[in-house]
Amino acid sequence: MSRKHTDKKAPEGALAPAQAEGGGGQAHVEAAQKGDVLLPVPPAEPGDPLKAASAKAAENWDKFLRATADFENYKKRASRERQEAVAYANAGLIQKLLPVLDNFEMALAAAGNAPDAAANSLQAGVAMIASQLRNALTEAGLTEIDATGKPFDPNCHEAVAQQDSAEVAEGHVIQQLRKGYKLRDRLLRPASVIVARKPSPASEPPAPPPGA
Repeated sequence: MSRKHTDKKAPEGALAPAQAEGGGGQAHVEAAQKGDVLLPVPPAEPGDPLKAASAKAAENWDKFLRATADFENYKKRASRERQEAVAYANAGLIQKLLPVLDNFEMALAAAGNAPDAAANSLQAGVAMIASQLRNALTEAGLTEIDATGKPFDPNCHEAVAQQDSAEVAEGHVIQQLRKGYKLRDRLLRPASVIVARKPSPASEPPAPPPGA
């Protein structure tokens, strides 16, 4: 006798829900083919489009505010750099003229020691030229650094030596060897100075005896 085999088929209605659902639909199809009892799959809750759009708008607004702030900072920085470029455009030229001014002043000092009338006439001419140059540099924003007798300031003074002194306070400039200059608030050249220090006990003169 031949034995008849029959395949079990799940009802067509049982496959429809599983096939219609996303995600776990394949598992329901397999369960239906095995003849298992199927439970209805709850439909996936769709996202709230209004809430998603609101979140995206908030994100875009935050990006816009950051970009605006960055742009404002850039404009301020560019304006400041432009102003500095205009204010210090002649810094290189003025710095090259400082040795010329130094030489004029040394020439005036040397001519002042000459006794004859020709030297006095030369001194007057050099003084006039030096004055014209100094006035032009002053109008361009150049200022001298007067360091003599002032406390030593490493920001605008250059100490080349120290010297014992009982008259000048320790740490103060006892002598200025070369003038310093600023262009507005920018240092062009520090003043070369000698700084006073307190004399050591060995270098101090001995005290006079009592009753002397």
